[in-house]
This record gives sequence, structure tokens and C-alpha cells, in this order.
Amino acid sequence: MSPDDVKIIEKTTPFQGYFRVDRYKLTHALFEGGWSGEMTREVFERGHAVTVVLYDAHQDKLVLIEQFRPGAFAALSSPWFDGNTSPWLIETIAGIIDDGETPEQVARREAMEEAGCEIGDLIPVGRYLSSPGGSSESMFVYLGQVDASNTGGIHGLTEEHEDISVLVEPVETVFQWLDDGRIVNAMTIIALQWFRSRHTDLRERWKSSSPTEITTP
Repeated sequence: MSPDDVKIIEKTTPFQGYFRVDRYKLTHALFEGGWSGEMTREVFERGHAVTVVLYDAHQDKLVLIEQFRPGAFAALSSPWFDGNTSPWLIETIAGIIDDGETPEQVARREAMEEAGCEIGDLIPVGRYLSSPGGSSESMFVYLGQVDASNTGGIHGLTEEHEDISVLVEPVETVFQWLDDGRIVNAMTIIALQWFRSRHTDLRERWKSSSPTEITTP
């Protein structure tokens, strides 16, 4: 089926703040033929985003970040979380695509803003819908070649209330974090599991070149 198999009866925006919520009244085609009854659903309009696994093949290290997430804080009120879970999450760098930007430009911009890293080679990994039951957001995933020799410290934009700690860790340490459940957000798990499956090949590809020697426009 395609978008042509959906009929929008009404679309309104009951909330517009830092994010936006749209309300749809619609029907859609059924697999067995005909059309569904009218349904009403709210959709969280967060925009579309980019995340990048930053990898230094010479040191065999990954650059990650740690920052406070309000959604994670709210989730901790659930009885399914214990007292050991933190609203400060370990993540790959990420950012929203602004008007006029390409995903590749966002990848390079966010690497500098959040981690102080300049990306050399940039490999597209894929794209997925973050939570399609209630949000329109999609995530572009990339792998970026970096030199992490002088990477670290605190980064982020004050006007965006960002307070980001940069982590430079051996690849095997990060893999252990995955196995131990220390990394709990889907964006980072998806990106790192892809990297994990290709780690050996990527290290061979990049360890003989510097990030400035291989670039993607």
C-alpha cells in the first residue's frame, strides 16, 4: 500500500510548543478490501534527525556523549525502572535537520557542536522511523571517521540548554556497555550494533589513513 491509500478527513494542531502535536482524523484502505472506519490519532511532530557513530580507527576508540534527557527522567516514574537507572544517557551524537540542511551537513555540524570532532570520511548506514505509532520522526544513521586524540571535555550550545560530556572509550569497552545494558536508548543501540557487526572491516579500511585524507562532500 502507499500514501494514496490514506484519506485525511481533518488535520489540526492542538499543541505547538518546543515540539508540535498534530491531530489527524482519517481512514485507510484495508488489506481485505474497502476502507477502515474513521480514526483519530495524535502525532508527535519532532522533525527528522541524524545520528553518527564517531570512530577513530587508529586508536580503535569510539566517541560518545552523555547528557540529561527529560523523556528519560519522565520514564523513571514507571515501576519498570529501578533506582540504578539514570536520566543522563550515553549516546551517539545526534541532531535535528533544520530547513535548508542535508543530513550529511547535520552530521558534520553536530560532531563539532557536541563533541568537538571534525569528520573525515562519512558513510551512510541507513534510515528508520523512530516510533511510527505516534511520531513522524525518522533517523538517518551515519558512521564518521575522526581523530579522537584531543577529544573530550564539555560541549553543547548554552542557548539550547545543552550540557554534554564527551566520552572517548575503547571499542571493546563500549561493546561491553551494550551487553551490560548500560546503553538504553534505541538510537544508540541500533547504530552501535551496526558498527559492531562491521568493526573489523572498518578498522582495516581506515587505520592506514587519517580523517583529513578521506572526505565525503
